[in-house]
Amino acid sequence: MIYITRRERFTAAHRLFKEEYSDEKNMDVFGKCSNPNWHGHNYELFVTIKGEIDPETGFLINLVDLKNIIREKIITKVDHKNLNIEVDFLKNKFTSTEVIAIAIWEELENNIKQMGASLHCVKISETENNSVEYYGE
Repeated sequence: MIYITRRERFTAAHRLFKEEYSDEKNMDVFGKCSNPNWHGHNYELFVTIKGEIDPETGFLINLVDLKNIIREKIITKVDHKNLNIEVDFLKNKFTSTEVIAIAIWEELENNIKQMGASLHCVKISETENNSVEYYGE
């Protein structure tokens, strides 16, 4: 079993809030992340896949193919966007880093399988101090 990780970066805005909460309660629960005028991050996305090395090619999958899938399915949709209102796979979802990681997993999982590998981990670094890792259900 071999593990390969691809890193991508994107910049996006979002707001943590619950519509059913008052503005005051949103600020109490989510702090400055509930700014009604949004706030942004320079995210780092790490996608780790796993599988067996193809004896003919000498690698798990072509890394150019992995890069292209991540960019097509994720980066082009989230980079320089408002995650709350512009990203199809995040519609009606709370945009915490935890939920974003799960949504990215769901977007990539079948495509990775079709390439002959398995998705192992989606990691998102929201800041240099905070990151989330999701390993599937």
